[in-house]
Amino acid sequence: MVDLTSVPSPCFLLEEKLLRNNLELLHYVQKEAGVKIILALKGFAMYHTFDLVRQYLPGTTASSLNEARLGFEEFGGEVHAYSPAYLEREFDELMTYCGHITFNSINQYFHFKPRIEAFSKKISCGLRINPEYSPVKTDLYNPCVKGSRLGVTSKQLSDRLPEGIEGLHSHNLCESSAEALEETLQNIRVKFGKFLSQIQWLNLGGGHAITRKGYNIDLLIKTLKNFKNEYSHLEIILEPGSAVAWETGYLVATVLDIVENDGVLSAMLDVSFTCHMPDTLEMPYKPRIHGAFEPIEGLPTYKMGGLSCLAGDVMGDYSFPKPLQIGDKLIFDDMIHYTMVKTTNFNGVPLPYFAIRKESGELQIVREPRYEHFKDRL
Repeated sequence: MVDLTSVPSPCFLLEEKLLRNNLELLHYVQKEAGVKIILALKGFAMYHTFDLVRQYLPGTTASSLNEARLGFEEFGGEVHAYSPAYLEREFDELMTYCGHITFNSINQYFHFKPRIEAFSKKISCGLRINPEYSPVKTDLYNPCVKGSRLGVTSKQLSDRLPEGIEGLHSHNLCESSAEALEETLQNIRVKFGKFLSQIQWLNLGGGHAITRKGYNIDLLIKTLKNFKNEYSHLEIILEPGSAVAWETGYLVATVLDIVENDGVLSAMLDVSFTCHMPDTLEMPYKPRIHGAFEPIEGLPTYKMGGLSCLAGDVMGDYSFPKPLQIGDKLIFDDMIHYTMVKTTNFNGVPLPYFAIRKESGELQIVREPRYEHFKDRL
């Protein structure tokens, strides 16, 4: 059981020991495969943990100026950036934070190339490619759907990459397997193989579920080593976000009310799926609740009702060994990656507390909900 002593509600609670376990596995992969793994801030950006994360990973990757600045100021080390399109007014500042910048199109690269060449420090430029393969079945998360706006296909390139491009960046996975990476690299060989001798680095993006139970670590290492043996001049980069924070903590919620309509029981919570757990509605997927089961006839069964007024701010159904009571605390499992980074204040719903349970057992509250967080967004 998770110790909820002194844990406020609602609260994103990260277990430091579980985070370290993930980081140790990622470090092992780096060492054995001879690759570089950096943290994708779009998936996990809880900067209060960066003192620990930087002991294992050499840098961060950003999708915006704000993420690049956060990585530069709070993490240090390398900062890589990719955005589907860069803003004119932000680009000069972005360059001050980044050592690598990847462009989504040849147009964008040529547009900003003079500013990069005139800049006071060296920036390694890359081009995002579309390998025209992805195992992702949900179009919302699939960067390789037909007509995708993300990345350059091989048909758009001649025999030579644009002058000054030093790397290629492929991102086509989402919580995917080592087998999917193996297939990705084969597609890159076939479609972009003639360009691999022209570059210095290949970024294989995120979506590698390396720390998920059952992930084939041996195949991952073998696949990466074989590719590096084939292209020994290349630096290989992976940038997972979810894998860093996978199963490292929870969202703690409290039952505020029990509502019954047409024989359906709803547990009304102090959290919101649309505000605090949007991926559960977008992917969609059903989060695990500690002590709950899939519906079992004869057991107390409830829909989970979110705090916002959105009719679809619900998740169900869950059975419990005994009836829920107002004031009961519920624990939504694996709620650290792609939650805090995607929260909103829709309806003025406050954000949860952010907390870390240190390896010593100490509970550290690192963020409390405040009115200003809501007001500043408006």
